[in-house]
Amino acid sequence: MKVHCPDCKNIAELSDDFSFVRCTSCSLNMTYGEYVKHIAYKDPRYRDILSDYKH
Repeated sequence: MKVHCPDCKNIAELSDDFSFVRCTSCSLNMTYGEYVKHIAYKDPRYRDILSDYKH
């Protein structure tokens, strides 16, 4: 599945089982949980996602 890369703004690949996110443009490679946290910290519009994810 294609997702937005929070670092370089290109297209990143989310694995079918939601276990990792990888971007070939900037070498982003992290778990989906890390990806959600990364987006929440970089963009204030998504801060509520982080609080929901912790529960």
